[in-house]
Amino acid sequence: MSSIPANKADLLLAIETAFDKIFKDYQRIPPEMSRILGVESGHKAGLISVSDSLAYLIGWGRLVLSWHQLKADNQDVDFPATGFAWNQLGELAQHFYRTYQDWQYDELLQEFESVTQQVLALIEACDPNSLYQAGWYNDWSQGRMIQLNTSSPMKSMRTKVRRFIKAQKIT
Repeated sequence: MSSIPANKADLLLAIETAFDKIFKDYQRIPPEMSRILGVESGHKAGLISVSDSLAYLIGWGRLVLSWHQLKADNQDVDFPATGFAWNQLGELAQHFYRTYQDWQYDELLQEFESVTQQVLALIEACDPNSLYQAGWYNDWSQGRMIQLNTSSPMKSMRTKVRRFIKAQKIT
């Protein structure tokens, strides 16, 4: 498999693999450490918590599901999200952190797993040919948009979460 999925099977595998790896890392982290600031944010926001990193991944997964539903209903989609432009991804990340700030760690883990399963089910239900036809969003295919907002951030966040685990000496 190349690093950028080019078909339905590769996309499913990329998401499943990225999810399995980061989820195992998340499961190692004690809930009482989940709100410690120590994970790089990637959006000049400084350090975020493990819980915030989950909120970020959940938020993007929910957006992917929302985009698909709106398009399926022949409605316009505000990419990346209503009220946010592509040059405001830091603000969007902050929105995700606020949305899930009161959730318990186990609830965030369950939601992350649920959203990921819903994204996988969405892909399973897609016509394999339409997933990678250009033009789903500008020149981007639906499959590429899904990958850019699920498995890619999971892989990137995993590196940061693993640094946190190491820095906190979690076994």
